[in-house]
This record gives sequence, C-alpha cells and structure tokens, in this order.
Amino acid sequence: MGLNDSFQRPIIYLNNWHGLNALLDTGALFPVWTASEKVLASLGGIMMQKNITFRGFGGETSGNLYKLKSVCIGKLIFPEMAIVSCKDLKDVPYHIVLSATMFQNLIYEIDDKNHKFNVTIPDGESEVRTLKIEDSNGRLHILCHSAFITN
Repeated sequence: MGLNDSFQRPIIYLNNWHGLNALLDTGALFPVWTASEKVLASLGGIMMQKNITFRGFGGETSGNLYKLKSVCIGKLIFPEMAIVSCKDLKDVPYHIVLSATMFQNLIYEIDDKNHKFNVTIPDGESEVRTLKIEDSNGRLHILCHSAFITN
C-alpha cells in the first residue's frame, strides 16, 4: 500500500477501499472514522450504538459505534468491522485512523523512504481479521484475531 508522501505522518492511501486516506496510529486501540458520518453511512456503515465514550486523542471523547460490512486494507479483509465515529476531529487529511490492534500478530513496516506500508501475514495467521469493539463495565475494549473462512 502506498504512503501519501504529502504528509509527515504515515497516511496510507487505501486505493482498494474507496480511495480513502487512513492514518496509521500505532498508539491507537480503536479504529476511528474521522470524516462525515454521511460518508460512513454511504459506505454501508450501520450505527450500532450512539454516544459512546472512549479514550483517545489526548483525553476522553465520544462518538457513535458503527459496523461496516467489509473493509479491505491491502490484502487484509475485516468483515463486519467495528469503528467509532469521532466528531471532535476537524480538518484532518484522513478519513480513518487505523489502530495498531488491527494488525495484531502481523508484521507491519512503514517504509518512509519508498513511501510504502508493508504488511506480512505470518504462517498461522489469516488475511481475514475479526475486529470487535465491546463494552465491559463501562469501558470499551477491542478484540482482533485471525478468522479462517471455510467453504
């Protein structure tokens, strides 16, 4: 996947998923939608829960929890992916924040010199990833693992 070399931060151009830009945030727990919720809905996003509170972006914030039917990032497929829409971010050059948890047990490399984002899927892992955001005792947590699909 290509890095957008117009920015100093690792912003990935998702050419195989609607041509959106995504910021790779290795400190983030949750994937976050930063653009208009109308765009999210047009991509098939279904609101699951309103006004959830989560920690991120230097403090506590809130947003709506959505589910997307399928998100493709390079060769990775995230079916029924959970994502939090955050209204607090304004004028950012990306639509999605990709969290490090999305790449759990994978090898990922930001090649800034050649403007590439490389993901290696080790043996025993799948390109299909199950990503869920759950509420437990008033705190959000995330689960991500390989999901082998059988026919």
